[in-house]
Amino acid sequence: MSLRAGAAKREITTGEPNVVINDPLFAKALVLDDGGTRVVIIAMDVLAIGGLGDVKDDFMPKLRSRIEDELNIPGSNVLVNASHTHPQGRLLCDDAEQVERTLAAVREAMRNMTEVTAGSGYGYEDRLTFNRNLKMKDNSHWTVRYAFPCPQDSEVSGVGPIDPEIGVIRIDRLDGTTLAVVYNFACHLLVGVPERGVTANFPGFASKVIEENLGNGAMALFLQGAGGDILELFFKDVHRPRNCEPMGTMLGLSALKAVRAIKTKDARLNVLSEKIRLQRKTDIPDRIQTRLRDQAELLASLRSTSLNFKTFLPLYLKYALNPEYPSDYSYRYLQEQQIGSKELVTMDAHNRGNIDQYVRNIETMEKLIRIQEDVDTLRYHLALNEEAGEPTAEAEVQGIKIGGCAIITAPAELLVEIGLGLKKASPHEHTLVSAFSNGYLHYAAPVYHYDKGGYEVTECMLGPEWQQTYEEKAHEILRKLKGE
Repeated sequence: MSLRAGAAKREITTGEPNVVINDPLFAKALVLDDGGTRVVIIAMDVLAIGGLGDVKDDFMPKLRSRIEDELNIPGSNVLVNASHTHPQGRLLCDDAEQVERTLAAVREAMRNMTEVTAGSGYGYEDRLTFNRNLKMKDNSHWTVRYAFPCPQDSEVSGVGPIDPEIGVIRIDRLDGTTLAVVYNFACHLLVGVPERGVTANFPGFASKVIEENLGNGAMALFLQGAGGDILELFFKDVHRPRNCEPMGTMLGLSALKAVRAIKTKDARLNVLSEKIRLQRKTDIPDRIQTRLRDQAELLASLRSTSLNFKTFLPLYLKYALNPEYPSDYSYRYLQEQQIGSKELVTMDAHNRGNIDQYVRNIETMEKLIRIQEDVDTLRYHLALNEEAGEPTAEAEVQGIKIGGCAIITAPAELLVEIGLGLKKASPHEHTLVSAFSNGYLHYAAPVYHYDKGGYEVTECMLGPEWQQTYEEKAHEILRKLKGE
């Protein structure tokens, strides 16, 4: 039997009054059937699949149970990915409607099944993102966040890697028109739109570009990649409106370039899904105490200054504008030198000392802000782990093979190096790493990050043992999908 597929979507945006909606959010469903195996891929414009935001923890089991009971598709063959678009308040319709509307999209996709061919490939886009874990000269990490300032430029030694690949699966009807495009990219969706309303963020705009250019009812499904530490390049920019549409247009056009280069053919399906247990962190109390000690040391380093901001700023600008003659024209200094006076020079030395001390206090304040945010975050995740009442957390690792392409999932915010490693080691021609899928366990960072102080490790509930456990299972599933 030839491969068959159907696609459909349902809007899942909140209907609450007084909520600004810039562009609607969708649950998009692609159903594939090769005669022996049925697969459902669902792409949702949501923050996370349970554990965070508007989607509750019981969404996945309820949706899979309904699909299994009503549509005769095994729940383990259903992949649900969160784009990780960030909220400005409530994003989604109520809990029961989320399940009903998503299920309705799957039902419609099944009703519209038609014979198709499939192919895969990679696009490339390196102009949109950067690794937010800045490498510091003391070998630590400083994470670029909205919640605290960036470090002093003189303390930064480099930036980490990004993943510029756009993984693409193209599904064509037999007449050659495109039914669906699944595309995968590692990013973090934070910039939003000028009105700061509800938005699918730049993948929403990218999907619109893809769909409008392909026409014939083609549907684009975005799968979030290993983007835990990958941020929009202009995230901290204060000189332009926060508007992700230009980024979405660029991503969409780059994905389209890849789509048009892909040749499709008949394809077979395979699915494997296994549960593993990931170790929870046990050292969070120690990490809290370490940060509190850092805080105490910084507080002790603060020293008195005669300036406040009102007097500091004009002085700082004046001395930066003309360091040689800051207080007056050059002739005043030259005249003083000629008559043996040092009044201006003495005043400048006094002012520079006050300026330097005020700047050191500002830099200390910026570090203290970061520490306070870290402590609050650590306490939050300590509470989560204590509430769980068990040393491990269940995680699903799912692999889906479509022709020469494999999708491997993780229920966490994988950092980019994990995704790059999975793709490099994969035996498949093309591999899509679909993080943020089938659940949510917060951040999942490489082991060597754990002592570098980055935000993702601070905001992580998993112990460093998670990496080996997860990667061994992911590599095993990728090999089994290949038949090795």
